[in-house]
Amino acid sequence: MARTKKPDIASTAPILAYKGFNEDLACTPQGKFFQFESGKTYRHDGKVKACESGFHAITGHPLALFKYYAPAGTRICRVEISGQMDSDDGGEKTAAEILTVGKEIGLTQLILDAAKWVIDRAKPVDGNYTAAASERVGTDDTGGAATASGTGGAATASGYQGAATSSGERGAATASGDWGAATASGYQGAATASGERGAATASGDWGAATSSGERGAATASGARGAATASGEQGAATASGEQGAATASGWWGAATASGWQGAATASGARGAATASGARGAATASGWWGAATASGTRGAATASGEQGAATASGFEGKVRGKDGCALFLVERSTSGEILHAWAGIAGRDCIKPDKFYRLVDGKPVEVE
Repeated sequence: MARTKKPDIASTAPILAYKGFNEDLACTPQGKFFQFESGKTYRHDGKVKACESGFHAITGHPLALFKYYAPAGTRICRVEISGQMDSDDGGEKTAAEILTVGKEIGLTQLILDAAKWVIDRAKPVDGNYTAAASERVGTDDTGGAATASGTGGAATASGYQGAATSSGERGAATASGDWGAATASGYQGAATASGERGAATASGDWGAATSSGERGAATASGARGAATASGEQGAATASGEQGAATASGWWGAATASGWQGAATASGARGAATASGARGAATASGWWGAATASGTRGAATASGEQGAATASGFEGKVRGKDGCALFLVERSTSGEILHAWAGIAGRDCIKPDKFYRLVDGKPVEVE
């Protein structure tokens, strides 16, 4: 079905939406720098037109935010927009006269909101089918399976050992029971598994997977996919370009193998690995380990007694006072020329500053 341009809207009631920012809570609309602050309201003077002028926010599928901001390094806030508004084709992104910056949320909450967004729109017909594509939507209390393969379908398995699969465009699969597995392989799909040992996989573009149960595994293999594992010993993997993997549980492992991917492990003894070019790995938990093996990768150890390693070409490391730092210097062909090990805060190595190995010596860099 062809999408039509939505007309300009004059609204006094605010509309809830999502907005992405850089690490400083700023953005550059039309190439102009604009600084925001949480809790403040901003008004645009002049014409309001989608993709051209006004304050922009995502009013459609929450994961559409990844079309404009990569998960890696992006801060996400709930916002309210009002006044004059204009939407792009399909109403996915809206420009507004007035914007209020609300609470900052993480990737996990955005994924949960995305799943709810899809499920709320997958209205059952005759109890078992979605209005969008006439595919089955089901739930089962014990061992049941729910499958939605049509466009816009939603699958939910909340019972013990339930499995939920959504392979259609914008489908959402949710398994909240023990050992449940949720898979969303369609475009913009969201998969959430909150039960113990649950596994969530999202392989579509901008797909998002979150697993909050103990030992849960979340995998996002699509471009700009986001994977979060918040349970103890959880594993989060983002293999798509500019994807983000976050493991916040004890002994959690986060891996980002795509170009410019970001891997973050915030739990105690967590491991963060970024193997793609220009990837960033951060371990903020106690005894955490951050490894960047790709070209010009960056590894950060910000937790107590952590370790950061950069083994790729022109890689760099930084660490909190007392953290171990490891660097490898390579030739353009990949040959190892030198290796170095040190401790942040000792022997003239400054804490919280990046270092790269040049001619066998650590040199401070940006």
